[in-house]
Amino acid sequence: MISLQQVRVEYSGELLFGDVSFFIREGEKIGLVGNNGSGKTTLLKVLTGQVQPVSGTVNLPGSLRIGYLPQHMVHQEDETVYNVVFYALEQIAGLHEQISRINASLAERTDYDSQDYARLLDQLSAATEKYQLLEGDKVEAAIERTLTGLGFDPEDLTARMNTFSGGWKMRVELAKILLQEPDLLLLDEPTNHLDIESIQWFERYLTHFQGAVVLISHDRAFLDAVTTRTLELSLGRLFDFRLPYSQYRKERERLREQQKAEYENQQKKIRETQEFIDRFRYKANKASLVQSRIKQLEKMEQVQVDQEDQQTMHIRFPEPPRSGREVIKAGGITKYYGQQLVLEGVDFLIERGERVAFVGRNGEGKTTMARVLLGETDYSGEVTLGHQVEIGYYAQNQDEFLDDELTVFQTLDQAAQGEVRKQVRNILGAFLFQGEAVNKKVGVLSGGERSRLALARLLLHPYNMLILDEPTNHLDMRSKEVLKQALLDYQGTLLVVSHDRDFMDGLVSKVYEFRDHNLKEHIGGIYDFLRKKQLDQLDELNRGAGKTSSAKTKKQDSGSKADFEQRKAHNRRIRRTEKSIEKTEQRIEELEQKLEALNSKMTDPQNEEERGDGAIYSEYEQLRQEHEQEMEQWEQLHSELEQLYQQSQ
Repeated sequence: MISLQQVRVEYSGELLFGDVSFFIREGEKIGLVGNNGSGKTTLLKVLTGQVQPVSGTVNLPGSLRIGYLPQHMVHQEDETVYNVVFYALEQIAGLHEQISRINASLAERTDYDSQDYARLLDQLSAATEKYQLLEGDKVEAAIERTLTGLGFDPEDLTARMNTFSGGWKMRVELAKILLQEPDLLLLDEPTNHLDIESIQWFERYLTHFQGAVVLISHDRAFLDAVTTRTLELSLGRLFDFRLPYSQYRKERERLREQQKAEYENQQKKIRETQEFIDRFRYKANKASLVQSRIKQLEKMEQVQVDQEDQQTMHIRFPEPPRSGREVIKAGGITKYYGQQLVLEGVDFLIERGERVAFVGRNGEGKTTMARVLLGETDYSGEVTLGHQVEIGYYAQNQDEFLDDELTVFQTLDQAAQGEVRKQVRNILGAFLFQGEAVNKKVGVLSGGERSRLALARLLLHPYNMLILDEPTNHLDMRSKEVLKQALLDYQGTLLVVSHDRDFMDGLVSKVYEFRDHNLKEHIGGIYDFLRKKQLDQLDELNRGAGKTSSAKTKKQDSGSKADFEQRKAHNRRIRRTEKSIEKTEQRIEELEQKLEALNSKMTDPQNEEERGDGAIYSEYEQLRQEHEQEMEQWEQLHSELEQLYQQSQ
């Protein structure tokens, strides 16, 4: 469908990436990964035509519809949420406006028998017919369904854009793109401002999306749930694997170890051959053997080991002083923004050494509660900090806490006190700010660089309580892993606000869920919480279905066992369908590997004789048809699973 051939991009004469070639097939789901600065966003802009390569070709079908979600967007602040999305559907919106205009004109006229009136009727008929063909009458429901899936409440649709935060505005842009039903979706870190529930909805949407998807993300769980192929940009080269991210990482490491072994074996053979040549070079009776070995060396194709970008942060939080057993105690916390209630009567306790997560839909009060604990906003109720508690804070919105006019070095130097000021350059180096990079103004830093700088400030003081609000936004995979390990080694108390399931897995042991102006405590890790949430929803569904009049109480009791058995049967159907999907995916992967191998055979000139009888083509066609059947089965199973999940809600 789409192809890039030998694409090369440079900035200021320096190579960003070169010799990039790959195909995007219809319906493929591709994860584009790599360290910050490797060129991922630029590659998406090459596909959209916003960046022209120095050399190479980009082939896109003329009829291709591309939906592109960048990291940074310009929003229509004075429009309502619904109108912003509706007007993005240009053809339908244009027809809707034309129909409204004609109807208004007809309502004002009385010359019913005139040619002009008849012409307007014809135009109205044609516009209405086209509007119906495009299913314009279903657009309102589709817009509401999409925005609801992304977390909006029905009353939000009539609110103006300037009343929402940046994260919610991003969701509106995402809804615009999804409803345009593009053939190719290009998504640049789309989950940065989505909560866990919206991410899970988005995963299901993309899994069933009929078009192709190329997405940049540092969310491992999201990539694994959506993608089946991984492209990695590293040190100017592109690596292509038809595997989801986690499987790709294992395969990439296996291949690199294999390359290292092959390289070492070859180097040993080269040394032995060279020793033979040097020993017998001047002996006449060995001349032919020596020449043979020399030719062997000349013809030998050197084994190359793929270079790996080893740049990574080095984080070790200072040993914190011991705090009291009760670190933070909150009682009766109530918070309004104007007339809008955010938190009501919230109580909780965090004790020394606990690792706690705040989760919930955006707008439910997670960040607000973090700011309450820090004393950065007014509230009613009481927050008590324990003995000798000192809090280090990483803010989600770094723009409010970093001065664009300061340099990287000045940012840390001004925050440092005492002996630690001597370590500022070492700390910056550990966060990949080296050489002239320390003199860059904060205002020109990328999102990833800002995140690293903000994290570096936390190392300037031995805090015994860390509050981290979305710390993984803009961090690449390797940086997230380094941060997670540093937090696992951290000896203090941790509170993290995050939507990144993989990051929180194994890191937190208690989850506070924010919902309906309050919070609910869940003991266990993040995946324990997610599994429990699904069970809670099933219980609520069955409790709701069981509400009847008091005259039916006896019948209700006798039916409870049947309800339980029905739930068990439903869960068994879900598990069977999930296993069927897994088996189908394995078979699809096997067929794709066989098709790739046959395709290589068919294009290799050395296999001319084997191609002569046509058997290889017949085998390829048979495998292709089987692959199509398996894909249809896979789609049907996913549709069934989606219906089962919906019945569980």
